[in-house]
Amino acid sequence: MSRKKRVIGTLIAGLMLAAGLASPLYAQECRRLSASGNAEYPPYLWRDSAQPGRLTGAIGYLLEDLAELAGVEISLIDSGPWGRTQEEVAAGRVDMIAGAFLTQARSEWMDYLHPALAHTRTAIWTRKDSGFEFSQWHDLIPQAGVTVIYNSFGQEFDLFAREHLNIEQVGSLEQGMMMVSQGRADYLIYEDLPGKAYAEMLGIDNLSPLPRGVTHQPLYLTFSKASACNSEALKARLSAAIEQLAQAGKMAQHLERAAAEWQRQSAH
Repeated sequence: MSRKKRVIGTLIAGLMLAAGLASPLYAQECRRLSASGNAEYPPYLWRDSAQPGRLTGAIGYLLEDLAELAGVEISLIDSGPWGRTQEEVAAGRVDMIAGAFLTQARSEWMDYLHPALAHTRTAIWTRKDSGFEFSQWHDLIPQAGVTVIYNSFGQEFDLFAREHLNIEQVGSLEQGMMMVSQGRADYLIYEDLPGKAYAEMLGIDNLSPLPRGVTHQPLYLTFSKASACNSEALKARLSAAIEQLAQAGKMAQHLERAAAEWQRQSAH
């Protein structure tokens, strides 16, 4: 390349940089991110009665800390039922899911940020008088189960359930709990903390989680691969902030605050 061409190239690059045209898209337009999640997931997430269209909960509180550390704004929006939320993120209309289990299928359309936001236990919820015994997954084969549609409980269990279990999928956690409470299903598969929160809100006192969990899964913040804001630099910055919050034990603090706030809001 001649010296004249190198000079012209340098000048053009300089002009583009000055105009902002050479900057990554996220640097210009992605100081603000949108996130959503499972709106029936207290104390982690639920619909904020004080702010319609928004979600709140322990993950919401953690995202506030995360946004401050990473130097971005994160709006935690209610994008509808859990299935629709996943569709919105897959299409890139919402940038992130705030709380998702890792599965191969989901990895095809979103990136998982490490470390995890939290670790959860999936439980078997049964009637207290059922005499239900559970020590391994095979114990569930002769029983009729129920869970919320589009839920995942980890790649391995999801595969086992599809091949061996009779599990009806319903539209809401409330519907699933009522089915078990009224004897129309033998058990409900759902995480223990959200299940407890909903049982208390609904006044269902004849259900309890069995001592042995089905799975223990990490819960991640994810980034849509279709999002215009998805960049390696931004994901690295967010991951570093999540690590800092994890070391500070922030999630445990936020779960306590969220449990109290859920009780206050659900009492009204």
